[in-house]
Amino acid sequence: MMAEADGGERHGIGVRLRAAREKRGLTLLQAAERLHLDARTVQALEAGDFAALGADVYVRGHLRRYAEAVGESPEELQQLYTESARAARPDLTRIPRAEAAEKRGSRVLLSALLLVVGCAVAGALWWLLTLPGEKAHPLPADHRPSADAAQAATPTAEAGSTVKPPTSAPRPLTPGATPQARLDLNFSAPSWVEISDAEGRHLLHGLIERGSTRTLTGSPPLLVVLGNAPAVTLRLDGQPVSPGPLVRRDGSAHLLIDATGRVSAAAPRLAHGD
Repeated sequence: MMAEADGGERHGIGVRLRAAREKRGLTLLQAAERLHLDARTVQALEAGDFAALGADVYVRGHLRRYAEAVGESPEELQQLYTESARAARPDLTRIPRAEAAEKRGSRVLLSALLLVVGCAVAGALWWLLTLPGEKAHPLPADHRPSADAAQAATPTAEAGSTVKPPTSAPRPLTPGATPQARLDLNFSAPSWVEISDAEGRHLLHGLIERGSTRTLTGSPPLLVVLGNAPAVTLRLDGQPVSPGPLVRRDGSAHLLIDATGRVSAAAPRLAHGD
């Protein structure tokens, strides 16, 4: 019964959006262009296929923007979506006891299996570490070269030759340190933007107004999705970055920018404003 209510509410959301769009005389492609979204995203919204749009926060953002664009009530659609999401959650209190006991038995069996595997791995490591082999012994103090001997062993330059100073060893990176890159964005017109770094952190997301600037720092490569790429100027660590032929016919772009500023095409995604 809850599944039927869930499907009805989601279907109702899509029907209202589609009816409002048609009332304004907009085609699906025209609505997608106005929202700077992929046509498949608009189609998923009208079909109530919210699972294809990603996380809950992105679904709510798309619903609000679409409702405002076609004159629908964002608050009512958000409420319908909240009720459908609540109905989709399973009622764990209604799980039969036999099924719960079967799950507990499965967990016990899995724990026992993991214990056996762990013992086997530990035994293999112990056997490898105890194999007979030649061990290194510290050099006696009287056999260690003195500072004078080390200096004498250093080759001297012949007369008239140029002695090159010893090159310093490169400084090692701090353990755990991740290189960071700075990305500057300048908007000459409104554009939908979504940017994340190699560690999966969302650095920027949303509709940015004309005349705005943003400066972000993250671990390259950076995944950059632009809804209106010609209106956005990019600079990585002060150097200009151009998407060039990677801009689509509808003006959007899915870019992957590495630490050197090289731009490549990123795999398109349905969610997050793509």
